[in-house]
Amino acid sequence: MTPEEYKQLKAFARQDGALLSLLWIGAMACYIQGLNSPILGMIAVLLIILSPFYAANRLRKFRDEAREGIISFMRAYGYTVLTYFYGGLLLAAAVFVYFNFMDNGYLMSKLTDMLNTEEGRQVVKLYGMADEISQSMEEMAKMRPIDYAVNMLTVIISTGFILGLPTAALMKRELKIEN
Repeated sequence: MTPEEYKQLKAFARQDGALLSLLWIGAMACYIQGLNSPILGMIAVLLIILSPFYAANRLRKFRDEAREGIISFMRAYGYTVLTYFYGGLLLAAAVFVYFNFMDNGYLMSKLTDMLNTEEGRQVVKLYGMADEISQSMEEMAKMRPIDYAVNMLTVIISTGFILGLPTAALMKRELKIEN
């Protein structure tokens, strides 16, 4: 790969990462509002499930338009990983802004309210997870906004490395040389 091709790959990955992050930020907003409205919670789940397909579609467009229909597995994998990385950076920034300036304990109070309902107590009792959930809630309450952001970034980057493999395998297209 030449330096110009690498610059092109990074530029497209940054653009597509920004678009992917908008999908994820929308999912985060739907999730938070979905604590009050189940339909928004379902939309959040749907957006998360659709995100790998969206990333694959963007890789296909990159392959077909910028690479003239040809892309190797490694280049497709690098593109996908970078797309998730750049999208993760923007999502982490949004998570930090939300928890630092907007949340004010809203998420924790909603989770606590859900666990304190009769149904919540029955589920916790049924699975015998009272101690684990109590400990998890204490740990979440201690987390700073930057901790949430770094955790989200780590999850997204790891997901990019894992989902990049099947995405690149499906989207690669190499030049066929005929004799």
